[in-house]
Amino acid sequence: MRIVPDGLYYALGLTLAGIALSFYFPSWLGAPFYLLAGFCLYFFRDPERVAPPGDVLVAPADGKVVAIRETGPGQTRISIFLNIFNVHVNRTPIPGTITDIVYREGKFLVASHEAASTDNEQNTLTVEGNGTRVVCRQIAGLIARRIVCYKKRGDALSAAERIGYIKFGSRVDVLYGPEWETAVKVGDKVSAGTSILAKRASTPEAV
Repeated sequence: MRIVPDGLYYALGLTLAGIALSFYFPSWLGAPFYLLAGFCLYFFRDPERVAPPGDVLVAPADGKVVAIRETGPGQTRISIFLNIFNVHVNRTPIPGTITDIVYREGKFLVASHEAASTDNEQNTLTVEGNGTRVVCRQIAGLIARRIVCYKKRGDALSAAERIGYIKFGSRVDVLYGPEWETAVKVGDKVSAGTSILAKRASTPEAV
């Protein structure tokens, strides 16, 4: 399975530390480092995903839907909480072009709390395609202290393409307009790139 490079570096460092400790001290002292190395490989796993067909908005992250809220006239926000056992690689909710990326420093509240959407450190990508605009927001959590984004403004994204990841527990919000019909409910577990969050209410005219 593909592993995010950071995971390989962490696992290698922990393994070397375990070997060194076992060399100079009782060998069992290295065991915790080997376990942590194995966990890093597991945490930073990056499985292949195939987007479902059709005009759909897919989950940008693995995790649990913790909130579905109307945030303005005709605008809906779905919030997905990622625990440390979820895949943390994020994917674009729709194919299109990144028209804006805004990074903002903030707090590190527990990512499952509602206040995390507004108060926590976050990176916001706006993706436009096929007559619609969708916002995807990577949000740091209590343990997560680094948001990684692979993309830049102007990049074209294919369906469910990788856009980055967040280290350890975190949250990802998706905001979309009235042209989409929500297809999930609070409590649902979703997978990045494959689970459908919303379906297009109507097909726009070609532009």
